[in-house]
Amino acid sequence: MTELFRLNSGIVVFNKEGKVLLCKRSDKADAWQFPQGGIEAGETASEAAKRELQEETSLKNVVLVQTMETPARYRFPPQILAATKARGWHYAGQEMYWSLFYFAGDDSEIDLNTKDKEFSDYKWGSLQQAYDLIVNFKKPAYAQMIKTFSLLIEKYLNTVK
Repeated sequence: MTELFRLNSGIVVFNKEGKVLLCKRSDKADAWQFPQGGIEAGETASEAAKRELQEETSLKNVVLVQTMETPARYRFPPQILAATKARGWHYAGQEMYWSLFYFAGDDSEIDLNTKDKEFSDYKWGSLQQAYDLIVNFKKPAYAQMIKTFSLLIEKYLNTVK
């Protein structure tokens, strides 16, 4: 039997200082991550990323730098598998198509009081901080993304200075 993995867009937003937007989940104590969400039928990964970013943080003033063509896959641990099955999902994990965005606005644009409030707080940090803060089962997907995006952030910032 073939395992199913949910198609997901992972979103990394960086500012002019090269810091990335880290968001604190509203449903778990001290759980930080990047915005992310499912890719809907007919959507590209970058379209889903932009939609999810706006839905979760209200950010619009962003420039797409790159979307990874190959997904970074991670498996759900048993407790997450049970919760997803209760929701009617039958996925072994997620395939994350990471998108990197440059944030050209200022922090006043960030509004986490959205319709389906996913985050309670945010902060700017480094890619390494994101990796250190993320739950263990997502670390492989974050590591793959960091390998690709760390140089892109530096390169992009050199072009806008």
